[in-house]
Amino acid sequence: MTDDQHPTRCPFILTDDTALDRRRFLRGAGMTGLGLGLSGLCPGQALARLPHEQAPHRQEMTSAPLEQSEQLAYPFYGRHQQGVVTPRQATGMVVSFDILAMDRDALETLLRTLTARIAFLTRGGSYPEHDPRFPPPDSGTLGPHIAPDGLTMTVAVGTSLFDERFGLASQRPTHLQRMQKFPNDALDAPRCHGDLAIQICANTIDTVYHALRDIIKNTPGGLLVRWKQTGTVPLLPPSPGDLNGSARNFLGFRDGSANPAAEDQPLMNALVWIDGQRDEPPWTHGGSYMAVRIIRNLVERWDRTPLGEQEAIFGRRKMSGAPLSGGQEQDVPDYAADPEGHVTPLDAHIRLANPRTPATEKHRILRRPFNYANGVETNGQLDMGLLFICFQADLAAGFIAVQQRLDGEPLEEYIKPVGGGYFFVLPGVTDDSDFLGRSLLAATA
Repeated sequence: MTDDQHPTRCPFILTDDTALDRRRFLRGAGMTGLGLGLSGLCPGQALARLPHEQAPHRQEMTSAPLEQSEQLAYPFYGRHQQGVVTPRQATGMVVSFDILAMDRDALETLLRTLTARIAFLTRGGSYPEHDPRFPPPDSGTLGPHIAPDGLTMTVAVGTSLFDERFGLASQRPTHLQRMQKFPNDALDAPRCHGDLAIQICANTIDTVYHALRDIIKNTPGGLLVRWKQTGTVPLLPPSPGDLNGSARNFLGFRDGSANPAAEDQPLMNALVWIDGQRDEPPWTHGGSYMAVRIIRNLVERWDRTPLGEQEAIFGRRKMSGAPLSGGQEQDVPDYAADPEGHVTPLDAHIRLANPRTPATEKHRILRRPFNYANGVETNGQLDMGLLFICFQADLAAGFIAVQQRLDGEPLEEYIKPVGGGYFFVLPGVTDDSDFLGRSLLAATA
């Protein structure tokens, strides 16, 4: 457990730093007994399922009951919110809201309600029986007992929250801004921006939708859904040299191969978290910037593109994920030995996104993407692509700088960003007397 996270009442709820990786879990526990007994669970405390990147492949779990095979949950209390450096779960959603609260008191009530609901949902538990003459306290989609299921809920605010409504303008995070259109974008206004966004992730889609409905039910007159996008990550067995649990996107390539290690706390402090070393209002310390992009993949065109051209566009081998200059996914491409781009083209996606120079180290971002499939467009083409989510301590030096380098890349012929927004992840909740956004309201009192 890190020194900035408070233990929950149940000792079997583990922090990100103590979570087991998939292979060590399988070797040490064994799939028949799993080594994590049920007898020590706190009364009323539900079991969570293993996060996606720690979960054994479904075919490997047939010898153990499902409720025994996935037992991890993430703590709600801590200096940072969950869902940023947490191992990526199998399903994810970003939902953006307009805030309907009319004054600061109503805004505080809304934030306190969100805090209470998220604390319960991520911990799990049972609802008491209620008078059937009134609406039930829960949708009932998960049954009488709510299991955490690896659920994390990350609350962030958009720049529009800092308008004249609540007197917050003087404390707007330094780099928070409205997402602007890049040259290749085709942004759909109803799928952009928002006062407040919640990233909801869990091991199953039922848990994600249950959490969303719970939030909507408990914030009448407070929040109005502006847009949402749901995605998934395929469950894949680890490949040789796989260190970061990357997964294939809908273009067939491994996504996130060069992601910075989320378990490296000093690195996360340097790249992701806001602290006193940055030119930010003090209330922001412990928060982060979240960039969200809904990126449609033109899969019909891509599937008719020669393999060699696809690999040159990405700068990686499609099947292994290895850079064109390497043999395994985690091999570091040697651009210095290829100054003219004979091996890895100068405009390859991975070369533009991360040139691997000392000057561009500060531009690294922590990616947490999911694949999405929304159906079929009116022209008969598939509407599918990437729900891109990334976190960074400096939005301008992070996502924006990387995207500016990517402007004009060959991959643009096959992708079309259509929505998303920039948001600031609020600092974490320290204990049960605290609430999300407390430091912001206190700074503007």
